[in-house]
Amino acid sequence: MSVEDKRKPQRNDRVTIRTVATHAGVSVAAVSKVMRNAYGVSEALRARVTDAIEALGYRPSRAARGLRGRSFTIGVLLIDIRNPFLPEVIAGVNAVLAPSHYQAMIGVSDARVQLETSLIESMIDYKMDGLILVAPRLPSEIIARFAVEIPIVAVGYHDAGATAFDTVNADDQRGAEIAVEALLACGYRDIEMLSLGEREGHAVSVVRQREIGYRRAMQRGALGASAPIGKIPIASPKREAAMRKFLSRKDRPRAVFCWSDLDAITLLSLAMEMGVRVPEDLAVIGYDNSSTAALGLVNLASIDQSGRELGQVATRALISRIEGRTASEHILQIPSLVSRGSLIGFDDAKQG
Repeated sequence: MSVEDKRKPQRNDRVTIRTVATHAGVSVAAVSKVMRNAYGVSEALRARVTDAIEALGYRPSRAARGLRGRSFTIGVLLIDIRNPFLPEVIAGVNAVLAPSHYQAMIGVSDARVQLETSLIESMIDYKMDGLILVAPRLPSEIIARFAVEIPIVAVGYHDAGATAFDTVNADDQRGAEIAVEALLACGYRDIEMLSLGEREGHAVSVVRQREIGYRRAMQRGALGASAPIGKIPIASPKREAAMRKFLSRKDRPRAVFCWSDLDAITLLSLAMEMGVRVPEDLAVIGYDNSSTAALGLVNLASIDQSGRELGQVATRALISRIEGRTASEHILQIPSLVSRGSLIGFDDAKQG
């Protein structure tokens, strides 16, 4: 056995962060900085530590975090897995975590408050370093209680008054206004919004924020007296049945703004099945600009809130919280419209 081989820990040896520091010839604090991708780490230091980690096969111990260290894991809690917008958020989270040694663990609450609570408690029990909650259903005061135990950033949760946790959002009111303004600019006056039922979203949810923006834009367009909002259940098959009923109405509007791409894409599919032409008979704007919206057969005009960027911003905010920041941050980004084939000028639609 060579001298160099003797220096290497054997398979049964326990490799710790101190082992890595010794192997790299640096301090434990330096290893920690590299692992969390801290600001100011030189490329030379990063290379030395990374080489040591790879050579030793080091993996942070979850149990060790129970002392004073970190698990280098963060929990990401999603409301569901059906919404095509959410993978964009996860991509943003992973983009920020990739250069670091943090890893994301994902949970799905299926829009159930009890399960959401249980998952958060489990993530805390597993000693995760922080949580990103995407469109949580819990009341603000409950999230604040959890935030006493673990750093939390909420995405898609409008509570600018929260002090115990951070929020990262697109300006959902402005996004809805942009959608209505685009329809008005195309000549449409008979417009309706398709939203979720009253029990499906609370006051701080993106759903209610988009309804506020929709009503405001309709009022500015002198249509405030007729700013209808159709309520669509979140669960199938009631959801599809409600959309079929909407498409079958004799007084169906000429244009519709859907609160999400998830509903807009379902509406497009049912419209095709029922012989309702889009956009000739019905113009449609969605919200999220998900990857599905850009597919040729879908071709859905949509409000882009850049889910990837939201995920990146939320992750940076969470790491800042983990690093010790205590003052709350509430970040609001301005969305934009991506126009596609489901939106066409009213005069052009009449000629079609």
